[in-house]
Amino acid sequence: MKYFRPRRSVLYSPANNLRFLEKAAELPTDCVAMDLEETIVPEAKEAARANVIKALKAYDYGHREVIVRVNRLGSPWFDGDLRTVARAGAHAILFPRIESRQEVLDCVAALNRAGGDALPVMLMIETPFGVLRAEEIAGASDRIACLVMGTADLTNHLHARPHPERLHLLTSLSLVILAARAHGRSVVDGIQSNLKDMRAFEYSCRLGRDMGLDGKTLVHPDQLVYCNEAYTPKPTEIAHAVEVIAAFEKAASEGRGNVVVSGRLIEQMHVVAARRIVALDAAIRRMQTAEA
Repeated sequence: MKYFRPRRSVLYSPANNLRFLEKAAELPTDCVAMDLEETIVPEAKEAARANVIKALKAYDYGHREVIVRVNRLGSPWFDGDLRTVARAGAHAILFPRIESRQEVLDCVAALNRAGGDALPVMLMIETPFGVLRAEEIAGASDRIACLVMGTADLTNHLHARPHPERLHLLTSLSLVILAARAHGRSVVDGIQSNLKDMRAFEYSCRLGRDMGLDGKTLVHPDQLVYCNEAYTPKPTEIAHAVEVIAAFEKAASEGRGNVVVSGRLIEQMHVVAARRIVALDAAIRRMQTAEA
């Protein structure tokens, strides 16, 4: 994966309040998404842009991936957002409400015109068209680092009711995960708006992990511990992965194409998964060492 890095937790930080952006630099989140879009009223858009510039200059975000979510393509603020942030020092730009391959190309072209031709992009999938066209969206550009689910908006578009087991979202999540993996992209889950129901939030983290997601977006620091814990490989998983890799390499050196580990037949596909777990663990450890 070209832009591989841990994205267990992606914290949205409304850019209209500079204190939120400052606080985010101190929190144990893998990614900070400075938000110029949904959480910002029109009258505060200019001030929010200015805060992003101030924060990127003033605060040390360390290992954290800094993302700026701009306003959607076609909005009155889109071009101004890009002119302001394209060369401000963010690691990636997040484009909301993407519904087609052409919209991806238009967003990337606009970012290039603004001077951000080297920046990775992230794309939000939050409508029925976005889900149904997820494969063409995920393959639209080599600049795409990550697909980001907008599950709150998607729930509304589906006329669905929130369900404790997320039944209304399972098909959409699966389709976007398939699209992301087909094109080698990272993919993270949407937010949970109910800030009091931590049991449901923890469940959604574990469900997302088991479905194949890389992490989860969130809106409150209290949710961070659940994201990070769910999407961090456990010591037993890492130990098993190391054992699988070593056993397979030994078998290969002896001319065998598979091997049995702990009673299970291990083939090349299992080794690929094991190496991914080991790589993720190493990346998380590097982040933690840099933060210490």
